[in-house]
Amino acid sequence: MICARYNSMNSRLIVAAILVVLITFALRASNNMMVTTVPLIGRYDFGMGAAEVGLLASSSSLASFAATLYNSRLCVRKRRFYFITASIAFAITLPLFSFATPVTLWMLYIIAGFLMGFLMPNIITSAGLYPDPGVRERMLAIYTLALSTSLVFGPSLEGIILLRFSLKQVFLLFLPLALVVVAVSPTIKFPESEKSAKADPKQVIKNPYFLTAVFNNLAYNIPFAMLTAFGGIYARDLFKASYSQVELLFAFFFSTSFLVRLLLSLRRFSRLITITYLSISLTLVGLMLMVFSPNLLTLALAFLLLGFPHGFTFPVSLIYIGRGFDESSRNAANSLFFSIMTVTGIVVPSGAGIFIDLLGYRMSFAALVMPVAILLILVWWNSRRIK
Repeated sequence: MICARYNSMNSRLIVAAILVVLITFALRASNNMMVTTVPLIGRYDFGMGAAEVGLLASSSSLASFAATLYNSRLCVRKRRFYFITASIAFAITLPLFSFATPVTLWMLYIIAGFLMGFLMPNIITSAGLYPDPGVRERMLAIYTLALSTSLVFGPSLEGIILLRFSLKQVFLLFLPLALVVVAVSPTIKFPESEKSAKADPKQVIKNPYFLTAVFNNLAYNIPFAMLTAFGGIYARDLFKASYSQVELLFAFFFSTSFLVRLLLSLRRFSRLITITYLSISLTLVGLMLMVFSPNLLTLALAFLLLGFPHGFTFPVSLIYIGRGFDESSRNAANSLFFSIMTVTGIVVPSGAGIFIDLLGYRMSFAALVMPVAILLILVWWNSRRIK
């Protein structure tokens, strides 16, 4: 009898993991294609300057931020309804980018960002809905591993597609992934208790685990927000990279991220702070290598190096939140965490676009070193409050 229950529980966990992997893979691959390709369309199809490209990226992040905040205040039943509805709307929106004009590109990108605000936080929460810390952290690692797998697959596939098709046509060819999101969304697990929507945001912000997760992720999300908006343009303008080579650079970047997340899915680390220090240090080194790259090969090495902290940062931040909150407040913590990261996506691209127009690409990327170093100090200061 005990063995039967154990096998049944294992079977349910395996099915839940497969469903989370499927929807995460499909959603992140198609979304990442969008966020790396739209700036290229804006710059090279519609002649936008750096400031306008940055504002375009920021507008999408602002819409995502608004949706995420609204999502955090909904009861479980309504969150599930909006989640399924958003998945259908995303599948409708994605192929419309193939027919975008300079005006409709803004509209579509804002709508897509808004929809992501309802999708991503709920998938994160679903992956962490397990009372056993070992199971929960393993599921979160599997979730982030699915993210990394999609981020290797997506740019690699797009790099091949761009050998024969245009930037806009890529959106049509990624439609099957959006349809997978629609098919799987009704099966995603949500919390059974309505309490998950009622946690006090002030208590969440005071939690040292939450603060460490935020400082840790900001130390990488600030450079990453600029990298996704301008990394491809950086490679194309400074080193004359083709569209296909630009996407392969991102594939290199996400391949090292994948290897790190594979390690995290296979092993549970009890002491996270060491990984956090290593991750932020590698971010600083990778940024400097990017700034001083003399050719495309060295830039590719910088992308590879920056992939390591990308692999560490997000899953480690989620584990901090998982260890610092119970199930009743975890959704509020995840939603607020995602909101803060989204604010970064609002501020950084628009600010970076202005700096790039004034100072150029190299100096603008060099300017990222200071805030990352400050966040490293804040992580060290806050780590003393964590048990």
